Amino acid sequence: MKVEKINERPLPDRLDLRGYLERFGRFLARPKPVAMEGDIHQHFRFVRALGQAEIPEPPEMPDLEDRLARLRKQGVLHLDELFDFVRMIRYFNRLRALGLPEPVGSWIVEIEVPDEVREVTQYFTDEGELSSEKEPELYDVELALKRHRSEIRESLRRLTHASKLQEYLVDTQIHLQNGEETLLVRGGFSQAVKATVVGRSSGGFFYILPEQIRQLKEREAELLSRKEAIVWRYCREFSAHFHRWERFLGWLDRQFDRFDHYQARVRFARSYDYEFVLPHKGREIVLHDFAHPAIEKPVPVSIDVSKPIVLITGVNAGGKTMLLKSILSAAWMAKYLLPFRCDAARTKIGHYKHLEAIIDDPQSVKNDISTFAGRMLEFARLFRERDALVGVDEIELGTDADEAASLFRVLLEELKRREMTFVVTTHHKRLASLMAAEEDVELVAALYDEERRRPTYTFLQGSIGKSYAFETAERYGIPVPVVERAREFYGEDKERLNELIERSTRLEAEMRRKIAEVESTTEALRRKEARLKELEEQMREEQRRVLATLENRYNAATKRALAALKKAENTEARQLLNEAHRHKERAKLRRKEERQHPNFQVGQKVRYRSHTAEILSLKEKEAMISVDGMKLRVPLRELTPAVELPKVKKPKAKRSTDVRVEKGERAALHIKLLGMRAEEAEEALDAFLSDALLHGIGEVEIIHGTGTGVLARVVSDFLKRHPRVKKFYRMPGNMGATIAEL
Repeated sequence: MKVEKINERPLPDRLDLRGYLERFGRFLARPKPVAMEGDIHQHFRFVRALGQAEIPEPPEMPDLEDRLARLRKQGVLHLDELFDFVRMIRYFNRLRALGLPEPVGSWIVEIEVPDEVREVTQYFTDEGELSSEKEPELYDVELALKRHRSEIRESLRRLTHASKLQEYLVDTQIHLQNGEETLLVRGGFSQAVKATVVGRSSGGFFYILPEQIRQLKEREAELLSRKEAIVWRYCREFSAHFHRWERFLGWLDRQFDRFDHYQARVRFARSYDYEFVLPHKGREIVLHDFAHPAIEKPVPVSIDVSKPIVLITGVNAGGKTMLLKSILSAAWMAKYLLPFRCDAARTKIGHYKHLEAIIDDPQSVKNDISTFAGRMLEFARLFRERDALVGVDEIELGTDADEAASLFRVLLEELKRREMTFVVTTHHKRLASLMAAEEDVELVAALYDEERRRPTYTFLQGSIGKSYAFETAERYGIPVPVVERAREFYGEDKERLNELIERSTRLEAEMRRKIAEVESTTEALRRKEARLKELEEQMREEQRRVLATLENRYNAATKRALAALKKAENTEARQLLNEAHRHKERAKLRRKEERQHPNFQVGQKVRYRSHTAEILSLKEKEAMISVDGMKLRVPLRELTPAVELPKVKKPKAKRSTDVRVEKGERAALHIKLLGMRAEEAEEALDAFLSDALLHGIGEVEIIHGTGTGVLARVVSDFLKRHPRVKKFYRMPGNMGATIAEL
């Protein structure tokens, strides 16, 4: 029997994200799937722009698809159904008046409401009623209704105080019975007042509608019928207008959904202090201080998933499954641009076409499937997919451990060739040992606190963890003598192996701690170097200021001396003045030679901005340098000699450790050239593209405005000449911006 899908639970439920999605749904104006159609990079730019503004809460909005379908068939909508379109239009008008930041502002401004539709919106009050100010007949009807209702209340009040009715009244209250305003009286009331019985109370009394009130009610009903006829006439007229603009209203409804996606994400992130992470094109996942939203007091997770297979071992109830769910949850939330708690500046998440979680027990009595058979069906389905991130919890579930170790090793090796990344939890020491020697397998151990005898819910990469089954059994109440007997059956050799695994884990953790101390010391030296450079620049600036002051004083003194010489010629004084001029020229020449950096040599290490570079060739005022594998031609004035930091000897590690050093600065993703001259714009654009190339950015945004089009032509000509620009194009809608791919 073929079973296509064993686990019917949606992926968010398997990752414990249902509560998170319910909280997010409360920020939406109407329910909708979390996925957004279109380019995620464009969505990210809009969300980031809206994060800088205060957004008014959108009105709650029903699904308008049924109403649009009726408009297409020339149906007539009710007043409240028409008012939903009016509320949506008014919300966009409110956004338009706010002046939202780009690119959102230009998008909202482009939503032009046709005059015919705008005229309809003026006929509605804020409460959704038809405005009587626009229709004189409706005004007269509402005025008459108001007068009649006042007369009914006054008539009822007079009756409750009439002396001939007093002995029959149960109380002086006005009772609402079957939608009618009535009086509660005793039997025999007909001797005092002519009325119609509307109902009887449980005490045997009568609810009556006096004859004079009934006549007023009939007149009120006639007025209400006239009002309904007027409203129906306008509903038919407004529906005809909306029928002509049905395609625009459908488009506006989609724009509302799009903005609803953006504003809900921004307000959700603000409310819970969440961050957005844009997926990159690679397959690497690096989490820093990630907190799963289902945990109230989480221990932040930091882990590097840069290899195709991540094998998580270690203590029972130590967080292995939650680490697996955290990695998959971060990838799922980033895929749909949903915010979460993390250090966004240091977190990187790759893009995967598919996300799979093999977590639950797939056993099914209905389909006659065992646990292991269900697992095999789930793995068989993976052979029909590519480019996926797959999480497998307790991979050995349901079969012999030794056989499963060999089987799953082969399965994982075969599936990773299909561009799949696996995050696996296991207690298989055999499976872990079989895969530990593979270069593309990352081992992660869940750590255990021996002193407190409980898990720490932290993890160590590059090591195999011990299960601590006996300690966990004691912690959850199994009697100690029972656990001791189990240890005896387990055997001394296996227990000694566990001790060796635990010792290796402790040594690995100690080594990582020492490496972190070395890196901290190195970082402190870098900060001191930066401070010394800052002080050096301050001293140079002070020197330039003092020299400028002295030069000004010198010029003033020479002017006065020349003026004095004109009045009284003095040969000796003129000679002294000429000598002073010669000294001044020699000082200028020395400063000019110092600025030319005559000591730079080919092959010398120098600093260019925040990067270390090597000089490849020298000219009079320029140098060709090599930075991160790229060649750049830069002015000599932007180079400074590199200062060699003292080498700190690191302790030798038993296992190779992947240490990554991040660049000191973050490159911008866009540049504004508004108001610049052509030469200034080219120089700024050149520096901006160099920074983007150094940081590996593949796409940048250049904002030049519309204006006369001069800056746009300068940008286009410059990008055509630049050797590292693959292609460029203008953003649609004449937004005054160009996108360049590097």
